[in-house]
Amino acid sequence: MIDIHPDIEFKKEVKRLSNSSLNECMQCGTCSVVCSLAPDENPFPRKEMIWAGWGMKERLIVNTDIWLCHQCGDCSTFCPRGVKPADVFSAIRQICYRHYARPKFLNKILSKSIWLPVAVMIPVIVILSILFLAGTLQIPEGAVNYSKFFPHAWLNGSFGIITVIIYCFAISGLIRFRNDLQARYHDVKTQKGFFRRFMTTSKEIVLHSKFSSCSAQKSRKISHLLVFYGFILLLFVTGFAIIATLTHNYPFKFTNPVKIMGNVAGLMLVTGLGIMIINRIFNKKNYGNNNYSDWLLIISFFLLVISGGIVELARFQNWYYAYHWYFFHLVCVWFVVFYLPYAKFGHLLYRTIAIGFAKTIDRK
Repeated sequence: MIDIHPDIEFKKEVKRLSNSSLNECMQCGTCSVVCSLAPDENPFPRKEMIWAGWGMKERLIVNTDIWLCHQCGDCSTFCPRGVKPADVFSAIRQICYRHYARPKFLNKILSKSIWLPVAVMIPVIVILSILFLAGTLQIPEGAVNYSKFFPHAWLNGSFGIITVIIYCFAISGLIRFRNDLQARYHDVKTQKGFFRRFMTTSKEIVLHSKFSSCSAQKSRKISHLLVFYGFILLLFVTGFAIIATLTHNYPFKFTNPVKIMGNVAGLMLVTGLGIMIINRIFNKKNYGNNNYSDWLLIISFFLLVISGGIVELARFQNWYYAYHWYFFHLVCVWFVVFYLPYAKFGHLLYRTIAIGFAKTIDRK
């Protein structure tokens, strides 16, 4: 027997984020039948749709099946009532990482467009404060040299400290999420072989293999792979650049292999994001609802890559507005890296934990 404790505010938020008419779901089961990813036993998303309609928040945010779904859209495409189960799942995932992420006010300012000015002002004020303390709150004269505007020691030190603080909060949220999953499935016998589970989970994420099972959004795997590996490659280049500043071998020449790698990563990101944008604008039927969180993530990534390219070109060309673009680029870095656990990109962290846990209970 299941105790039902409806959370009306949760249901309203799911409907707002998904733009789905939950009450129109007639439990026909078509969504579960057409889903190639749903397990044979207790398949999704039929049961989750009735739970969402009943406002069962506590059952849904600790449900592994929410994360086994890759939002390919097959269920929404074939839904006879147009209830859009894929968008409902996406909305529940957003609510999940907002529920676990701390501090809460960062969840709030990234969840609605009305708070965008506040989300922008936080990095602007923090970066200006750091520049003031560094004594470089002015445009340097002479050839463009970003280290004169934002000294490497201050940049790496301050951003490094902020990164540690942010991701300590993120890790604590992930731990709570993992503990709640264990409590939710406490009566399910866990499987042995941690190393095997870790390897299969990693392989699934690295290859995005589950996307191949989807029929409604064939280009989605390509775009996600380009963005995923472009971002990882960009992180590697950034890490190498930080080391180079410590050894006084920075900035790189345009022909430097690391610089070329960074430009390739940027091209991969722009291409992947471009596919996503085109599909979301011109193929709404298959790609579902586009809410504020979706566009905030895509636009933040896009502006990060574009501003990075302009900053690079401005240094080689000694543009007058190079430092203004550099400041804008740092704000974009904040949005993508520091806001990651609180924006939609945070699903990468929570999906990894959920898929790994699902394998421990042999839910696949």
